[in-house]
Amino acid sequence: MSAVEQLEAIIGRIQKDLGRKNEIRDLTLARSRDLIRFCANSIRATHRHEYEQARQLLAEARSIAQTMCADARPYADVYYAGYLQDAMKELAEAAITLALVSRQPLPDPDEWEVEYPAYLNGLGEAAGELRRFALDSIRRGDTDEAERLLDIMDEIYSHLITIDFPDAMTGGLRRTTDMVRGVVERTRGDLTTAVRQEKLQAALQEFEERIMDRLDDERFA
Repeated sequence: MSAVEQLEAIIGRIQKDLGRKNEIRDLTLARSRDLIRFCANSIRATHRHEYEQARQLLAEARSIAQTMCADARPYADVYYAGYLQDAMKELAEAAITLALVSRQPLPDPDEWEVEYPAYLNGLGEAAGELRRFALDSIRRGDTDEAERLLDIMDEIYSHLITIDFPDAMTGGLRRTTDMVRGVVERTRGDLTTAVRQEKLQAALQEFEERIMDRLDDERFA
């Protein structure tokens, strides 16, 4: 084979590979948008306590993620591109939120094929969703459930703070961890206020009942 023929063969092979990569890139962008949409709808269903629908939407998202990652994995620059890993972070967030709220086992990052940095950031984002559930519980007067959720949020923060590696390795986890700390502190403040009000109301009711009993005793004395 002549040098010219070799050059044509090499260039042809490169063009074919780049064409395939460009096709996968476009598919990955579209799939990541679909994945994020399904995850957002799953979280929305979880907030409405429609857990079965949330699981179905999550299953759709997971199917998209598996196809997207399988096609993109041969191309490292596509697979580790921000948009793909951000979409996988959303998948982790939706799955973790559903599991924690419905008291189910946590999704395993290896089983769900989520890279560890995306999983950790998704875990942190899930803590923000738990705050919403805790506030809803407080409004319903269910401080026990709010306390359970706060304990989970506190555990998440306690573990995330131990991941002390450069942001380039963790996908900016330090920023997410700082967010979780703020969320935990605000939720603890809200819950403390609610518990105090609850105790105050109980004390006032008890006082009122004692006064009424005393008045009844005096009336019939």
